[in-house]
Amino acid sequence: MNKEAKSTGKFWLMFLLSLLGTVAFLLLLPEWFWVMLPALFTSFVYAMDWV
Repeated sequence: MNKEAKSTGKFWLMFLLSLLGTVAFLLLLPEWFWVMLPALFTSFVYAMDWV
């Protein structure tokens, strides 16, 4: 099994932006913070290269 090395830098950037968005929603609109969770967790999974 040969696994190619992938660049995950853009996914880490997406994760950090999603994290900032989630924190912003948590502070400004706490009842709506869950809207950002799919983007946060999806970008984390891609950044960890678990897909």
